[in-house]
Amino acid sequence: MSTLNPKRTVAELKDLRRLTADELGAQRVAWTDTWLEARAWLREKLDALGLETHKDEAGNVWSTLKGKSEKSLLIGGHMDSVPNGGWLDGCLNVMAGLEVIRRIKDEYGIPPVTVQLVDWADEEGARFGRSLFGSSSCAGTMKPDEERNRTDKEGIRFEDALKRCGVDIDKAHLSHKELKNVAAHLELHVEQGPVLLDLDLPLGTVLGTYGVERHAMTFYGQAAHSGSTPMNRRKDAFLAAAKMSPEIYRITDRHGGVCTIGSVTTKPGIVTSVVEECRITLDQRILDADKLATMLREAKEASERFAKEGNVTVKWEHLWSISPEHFHPDLLQFCDEAIKETCGYIKRLPSGPLHDAAEVSKAGIPTVMMFTQSLHGISHNKIEDTKEEHIEMSVTALDKLAEKTMGWILEQS
Repeated sequence: MSTLNPKRTVAELKDLRRLTADELGAQRVAWTDTWLEARAWLREKLDALGLETHKDEAGNVWSTLKGKSEKSLLIGGHMDSVPNGGWLDGCLNVMAGLEVIRRIKDEYGIPPVTVQLVDWADEEGARFGRSLFGSSSCAGTMKPDEERNRTDKEGIRFEDALKRCGVDIDKAHLSHKELKNVAAHLELHVEQGPVLLDLDLPLGTVLGTYGVERHAMTFYGQAAHSGSTPMNRRKDAFLAAAKMSPEIYRITDRHGGVCTIGSVTTKPGIVTSVVEECRITLDQRILDADKLATMLREAKEASERFAKEGNVTVKWEHLWSISPEHFHPDLLQFCDEAIKETCGYIKRLPSGPLHDAAEVSKAGIPTVMMFTQSLHGISHNKIEDTKEEHIEMSVTALDKLAEKTMGWILEQS
């Protein structure tokens, strides 16, 4: 008889909310005292279960239930949140994973494979703008010299904030050793979007994470008096930039995915002048690498066309990119089966947001994610929510997925 108790996970998540949230939402921002308090709260539960727990060089916290095989099943999540964030983002998987390990320990004593739970450090990047710090350090993609001098809104350096929490940014890469025996990685997460909500489905299998192209483009025109310059004589940088907004929607109509112009800055930025300079940012995401490249090319071609039409020029600046990541086909199948056994259906969908699972997958570890429905289709907001029955279903489905994956790891050994 299974000892899995999904209602306990709901209760513990509520306890965490009482401990680390206020009237504005969750405040578990990485490298802050509230985050450390949340981790200390979690540590008490890990120690009570008798797990071997330690913090690696990147600040990730690992808890291990040793099995008959050194090959390990890793369940990953993150306790940190954005400021004024939701009560489930990241921590749902940590607490669900803890419940799964409780069941495995009760049932097996010593399981057939080692089972681990990891709390990845600073998934959100909310304070310093560097997402996936812990998992990217572990995967080997984090470059200290590109990150150390980031500052928060108080001017505190990233490197110094890490030191305060016992992390040396130049040694963070040593955490890679933790992956030596990891044979599979599972991550449960609230969807953060409306797909499952619109379909009225509680759970979904995640195909992979979108690739991202993030750029800024600046249109250069000519400042001129807003009263004395005829419309046909203007070199209006804003007019050319503004045409990009409907164009990116047409691009997604053709190819899918999502495109967003997230910021607009104009110069001289006064009411009495034609805009001389207009900088906009563009974020493009899709699961197909070829389509992502096509979307970027079409955006660049459009910007040149609009610049020519307006007698202005345009210059592009690369901000950041990451390739799409497709999850492991065997684990996708197991996730489908676990959801069907729990809810009676199968639904696959991609993830637009990035997750630690993408970095682990890039490190060559077979990986899969499972989503549970988000009420309102909203996350990174205090109104983020999920029905308690859906939370309980997600714990049950994760447990079934873990059991199937343990058997698969033995077969691969």
